[in-house]
Amino acid sequence: MLVTTKELFEQADKNNYAIPAANFFDLDSARTYVKTAERLKKPLILAFAQSHMNMMSLEEAALIGKFLAEKSTSPVALHLDHGQDEAIIKQAIDLGFTSVMIDASEDSFEENVRRSKAIADYAHPFGVVVEAEIGHVGAGDSLESEESDSIYTEFSEAVKFAEATGIDSLAVSIGTAHGHYTGTPKINFDVLQQLYEALAIPLVLHGGSSSGDENLEKCALNGIRKINIFTDFITASMDKIREKQPENYFDLIHDANEAIAKTLEHYFNVFHTASHE
Repeated sequence: MLVTTKELFEQADKNNYAIPAANFFDLDSARTYVKTAERLKKPLILAFAQSHMNMMSLEEAALIGKFLAEKSTSPVALHLDHGQDEAIIKQAIDLGFTSVMIDASEDSFEENVRRSKAIADYAHPFGVVVEAEIGHVGAGDSLESEESDSIYTEFSEAVKFAEATGIDSLAVSIGTAHGHYTGTPKINFDVLQQLYEALAIPLVLHGGSSSGDENLEKCALNGIRKINIFTDFITASMDKIREKQPENYFDLIHDANEAIAKTLEHYFNVFHTASHE
């Protein structure tokens, strides 16, 4: 069933767990995520990033995402990840995405507020949930495991930001980064606790891949309600392909999808994601 992230977060907050936001980039990845959620009777955030529009158009992503979500026996939210252009975000809303992210985190605080509020004002009459980001979750470095260009979220600014924009969830920076680490990043759980206590809206963690199961489990049990995963799916797929050495394209796709499914199941367990009610 196609739902909003607001509904999913209400259950996650009530039962203290996080939900994986799995980025799809084609029909196979989307279908594998949804089938895995159905098999395990888990809720899912099916995410499509603006940056992947070179692989699939937004219209195609909306058609695939809505089709799979609507026929699914599990609750599935269709989310636009890292929307950076207002026109793209509004198009996603018009196409039926139930959740969108406006990422203006690299702008000034004032400009981030202005842009995020504008999207919230546009989305809410359609019943669409809005996520924004404050602080900055940067890019991981495959050579230096604890170095990135991330900027921690200040809880006082986060409170002002949430009040000024009317957004529904907030992506915060507490030490993770996008991409792949060779080591395990250090998460600032003191910052997480401050943010969780100060904010009334759900918290989101970007850069979940390679951040370590212990870190992510602790995040899920201490206030994070959505954790984004992408790189780990791709890495697992390539590892499986190298291991199996498929002799034809169909076996290759099968092996890749099997690895994606296993990775998602793993993170459902790490995040303590409860079965849907």
